[in-house]
Amino acid sequence: MQTSLEDLVKTDTIEAVGAATANPAAAQGDGAKAKQQPRRSRVSNEDRRFKVFSGSANRELAEEICRHIGVTLGETRMQRFSDGEVYFQLLENVRGADVFVVQPTCWPVDQHLVELLIMIDALKRASAGRITVVVPYYGYARQDRKDRPRVAISSKLVADLMTTAGAHRALFMDLHAAQIQGFFNIPVDHMFASPVMIGYIRELNLPNLTVVSPDAGGVERARHIATKLGVPMAIVDKRRTDINVTEVMNVIGDVTGQTCLIVDDIIDTAGTLVKTVDTLLEKGALKVYAGASHPVLSGEAVQRIANSKLEQLFVTDSIPLRPEAQALKDSGKLKVLSVAGLLGAAILSIHMETSVSTLFS
Repeated sequence: MQTSLEDLVKTDTIEAVGAATANPAAAQGDGAKAKQQPRRSRVSNEDRRFKVFSGSANRELAEEICRHIGVTLGETRMQRFSDGEVYFQLLENVRGADVFVVQPTCWPVDQHLVELLIMIDALKRASAGRITVVVPYYGYARQDRKDRPRVAISSKLVADLMTTAGAHRALFMDLHAAQIQGFFNIPVDHMFASPVMIGYIRELNLPNLTVVSPDAGGVERARHIATKLGVPMAIVDKRRTDINVTEVMNVIGDVTGQTCLIVDDIIDTAGTLVKTVDTLLEKGALKVYAGASHPVLSGEAVQRIANSKLEQLFVTDSIPLRPEAQALKDSGKLKVLSVAGLLGAAILSIHMETSVSTLFS
């Protein structure tokens, strides 16, 4: 029987949460040991010092997180003037509270980023005790260095904006580059969707599986999943010729007769994904699946995936699917996995001041 996160909260220890997230059966067996840990305050709707709010980017995810941790999503009012300017108001007291703001900076990126900054400012001016931004998808993460002359490091700029607005700490999931954490002068917790994705991969029970990194930058991510599954890994040598334009060069590793699983953090226009699928099949792969944390799916991505030889793409609900992607989901070629429980456990861990890393042990 699967243990719900709401039930796990009653153990008063994040150690039990982490163990149950990784292995519910083991958590039940270690119940006596968990009870010996120091007791911590429960989280409930009556805890006025714990609040969760959401912008308009992914309210469904925020509501699901609240259901997992057993609190009610905070009441707010967000409107727009006729010229698009954002108006935001908190409809409940947050003075001295530990506040979490769930807002991925997904499409339209600039609109949702400004919403987040205004929400942080409102909370700061309402005397919130601590403000933690929960950003499942960090927009502008791909602009993290000067790879060409006279370009901005937009990822650093966004980090400065969040800090200046008044955020005290940040929680992210599957950043495009881990070093982005260093752009912040506040504590950062970096989550990974791998526990959820590995669980689903095991359910698929794919024969002769090889995990494939679509580029050199994703090797660490692919190696982690390959190690957890106990399967070999391959790497695609990719060269980027322009924004959203890549050229697949070669495959490092033997994929002949294998079922290949491409793992990535972002699926944007899906151009690289489709090229990688074709290349793997040309090299002798029997079937190709793909998994990614963030389904940006912009431009012609949905049409490309629908027309490709990809067996299935599975993603998380870090950002909502665009309307045109719904048909792809209905056909079974796109599967959405929920990370609400994982993010909820991390939020509880931060609130109760216990280790987030136990969620991945």
